[in-house]
Amino acid sequence: MTELSFQLYSARNYPSLEEFLGKLAALGYTQVEGFGGLYGDAAGLAANLKKHGLTMPTGHFGLGQLQDTDTALKTAETLGIKTLICPAIPQEERSQDEAKWVALGETLAGLGETFNKAGYGFGWHNHDFEFNATASGRLPMDIILETASKIEWEADVAWIARGKANPVDWFDKYGDRITAVHVKDIAPAGECLDEDGWADVGHGVMNWDDLITKVTSKTKAKYFVAEHDKPSDPVRFATRSIETAKKWK
Repeated sequence: MTELSFQLYSARNYPSLEEFLGKLAALGYTQVEGFGGLYGDAAGLAANLKKHGLTMPTGHFGLGQLQDTDTALKTAETLGIKTLICPAIPQEERSQDEAKWVALGETLAGLGETFNKAGYGFGWHNHDFEFNATASGRLPMDIILETASKIEWEADVAWIARGKANPVDWFDKYGDRITAVHVKDIAPAGECLDEDGWADVGHGVMNWDDLITKVTSKTKAKYFVAEHDKPSDPVRFATRSIETAKKWK
């Protein structure tokens, strides 16, 4: 089985994080991925992870959090995070101006150098907007990875598809940069509208039984992170997703 991690953003509305961590452990998860809103009490979170036998090898940090590098490094050390990942930029900063993406790439390159020197991995996580062409015709995803030529990529496979791109083409192009993937599924058209059209892994239109073999053969992914951006029931999502992953060889 491909070891499945769980992006805790998917459970951000669950009443008790500690209770949810216990449910993840009972389902067979051993890894989780953090996000910026959880790091206020990193020591407390680390204790809860340890209590339930969970590790947090990857974590999302907003750009502002990353630019406070001392705090980000302390958080990573406390939680045992090995790779820090920038998850997005605000919607108002997404532009058709190529120069703005180059500037972002330069910022990410500098951050990557800082975190790499400290012994950590550093990467970018995509949504769909990186596959909308700039005025020059170039794609922001290419600009980011070409400008920040040493950073890693956590490929969110379903967001690539929502960006009207073929994920496998991007595995072929940047597989040596992809060190983590978001394992996410898309509901059939017109379904799960209350969940923004996302689905539990293995219950949507993404052929994950085939995709996982493509990921493992074409990329350097070490982390496979289940995520659902708006689950109405995060326990259901966690349960059905790991049931799907347990079938993978």
